[in-house]
Amino acid sequence: MADEAATTPQADGAAQANPVKMQVLGQFIRDMSFENILAQKSAKADGRPNISVQVAMDAKKREADHQFEVATKIKVESKSEDGNVTLFILELDYAGVFHIENVPEEQMHPFLMIECPRMLFPFVRRIVHDVTRDGGFPPLNLDNIDFVQLYRQDMARRAEAQKAATQPN
Repeated sequence: MADEAATTPQADGAAQANPVKMQVLGQFIRDMSFENILAQKSAKADGRPNISVQVAMDAKKREADHQFEVATKIKVESKSEDGNVTLFILELDYAGVFHIENVPEEQMHPFLMIECPRMLFPFVRRIVHDVTRDGGFPPLNLDNIDFVQLYRQDMARRAEAQKAATQPN
């Protein structure tokens, strides 16, 4: 019985009184570029391509109360199996406008960099799929992205950069 109650009744009541509210107000492609390098150079590639995917996120507060803009930036580069020929490069900057309430200030940054991109990801995946297919390649279905792990890696990278900047030479 004691294992069932993880929170006190007061804490439960406070959480119910101010639940987190998140609403997607809009989403859009801020910038997109697809370069079919294989066709431009009339090159040929055999075998399975090597595909690399880079992901970056950015978030900023908007002027309106409780509104934030979160961008997911994806760069996909496909090379021949031997790595000598670039087949295509796709760069996508996809943003969403969110209305967010009742998230504590100290938790807002991780919320913006994890939960918001997670909401946008199915749309990003679909755009990548359609653009690669329409560009003359087999459609690329992006694997799920672990936004928690990306956030942790980014925070560790920032901490290392800050530590290196503060150390005397």
